[in-house]
Amino acid sequence: MGNCFSDVAGGRMAIGGSVQIPTDALNDAVDNFLKSRGYHGLYSQIELSFSASGLPDRDLLSKSDPMMVLYAKGKNGALEELGRTEVVLNSLNPLWITKHTLMYHFEVVQVLVFRIYDVDTQFHNVDVKMLKLEEQQYLGEATCALSEIITKWDRSLTLDLHREDYNRSNYSENCGKLVVKSEECISSKTTIEMIFRCSDLEYKDLFSKSDPFLMISKVVEGGTQIPMCKTEVIKNDHNPIWKPVFLNIQQVRSKVLKSLIYVDKFTETVQHTFLDYLAGGFELNFMVAIDFTASNGNPRLPDSLHYIDPTGRPNAYQRAIFEVGEVLQFYDSDKRFPTWGFGARPVDGPVSHCFNLNGSSHYCEVDGIQGIMMAYTSALLNVSLAGPTLFGPVISNAALIASQFIENGGQKYFVLLIITDGVVTDLQETKDALIKASDLPLSILIVGVLDADKGERLEMLSGRVASRDIVQFVPFRDVQNGEISVVQALLAELPSQFLTYMRSRNIQPYPQSR
Repeated sequence: MGNCFSDVAGGRMAIGGSVQIPTDALNDAVDNFLKSRGYHGLYSQIELSFSASGLPDRDLLSKSDPMMVLYAKGKNGALEELGRTEVVLNSLNPLWITKHTLMYHFEVVQVLVFRIYDVDTQFHNVDVKMLKLEEQQYLGEATCALSEIITKWDRSLTLDLHREDYNRSNYSENCGKLVVKSEECISSKTTIEMIFRCSDLEYKDLFSKSDPFLMISKVVEGGTQIPMCKTEVIKNDHNPIWKPVFLNIQQVRSKVLKSLIYVDKFTETVQHTFLDYLAGGFELNFMVAIDFTASNGNPRLPDSLHYIDPTGRPNAYQRAIFEVGEVLQFYDSDKRFPTWGFGARPVDGPVSHCFNLNGSSHYCEVDGIQGIMMAYTSALLNVSLAGPTLFGPVISNAALIASQFIENGGQKYFVLLIITDGVVTDLQETKDALIKASDLPLSILIVGVLDADKGERLEMLSGRVASRDIVQFVPFRDVQNGEISVVQALLAELPSQFLTYMRSRNIQPYPQSR
């Protein structure tokens, strides 16, 4: 099923999202720099600004002098300090000037902790970086995921501050509110393509024509020229035409072209980013389909892929559901997820290749990631594993839901996670279903052994080909062995698939009215 996969580079570009310039090596340099420091996959620079209101007054003769400290919380609960604001004197409603820039990773849950301190008067002349926090008075804190901030239409999130009192059995005291606002450092922008030519250059060489190149600069206040880029050198030509140059339109407007330089082509393009669509109200709706075929082994035996360990250690299915769902849940407002099983025989019924995991005959949605986990565990007790492994019915069901939202004008994009251990039996039916789904706001993540990335394009027997790439695959054995991060591998290309769909249909991120 080749070429149903997006290119990885496209996935990396999609988050920051401005037009990518083929001749510019800057993005590759930044990518390599980040990878050398442990950053992988998708990233975009986000700038956070902070304000608070209703802070408690801890000073006797004046108001508090608040400072905020920002932390990143790791999976093990450890806090890493990222930065501090300045101290705002005598204020219970501070608006801090200091901002903090950090990398946003779509495929990772980035938990932030904000702590506010009242800085004692004796330390007001000390650099905030040198302050010992244990010597300051703790006012309160708040916690959220970075995803919760950037998915707000105005990219602003209000958090309730609280102060835990462990001497009173973890009593939590309300301590005002904190407002965190995000701004994308590399947002949607207008980029232009320009082709320059020049005529009748003066001869500077004695025995040949000149070897000209064009240096393009912008003029800033005071007349200073700042180089922006240069064209290639054209050998032995006094009437050169250079290759296209891509520039940010704001930069070009400050440049005055003079003399015998002509602009042969001017193309203006606006490219919205993935974050623009999220801020505009678009959501990602998570769906799950789980393989209940007999090849998974008897769920009651420890060697089964469906074995529920009494110690609480999750099996591979549970790990995939939790890790992918943990990321995507922040992009769905109601957190109600369609969930199916396939390849099993429900009680007193024939083998079903798409049944509602919650046991209902009327609706397929469950509440939250925990709802998926509970429905999965319950289904193991109420179905008999069978076969064969058919993907077509599940994909068709997901496509039906996605098509209904198109008809209703909904701002949703759907992400179907299929977890399987077996080789797909209905290969042509699966191909046909994927090709039909390629016209819909739908991407499909497969954890299994359907390794189809061979380079050829998906094609129906009728000759129809897929309109775009919508599938990403990760081998199940890698998930079991912990060799890769299932989340990063599965979600790496989702933003580019999302943008391909939106741009191909000229769907803008911001509705006419909110």
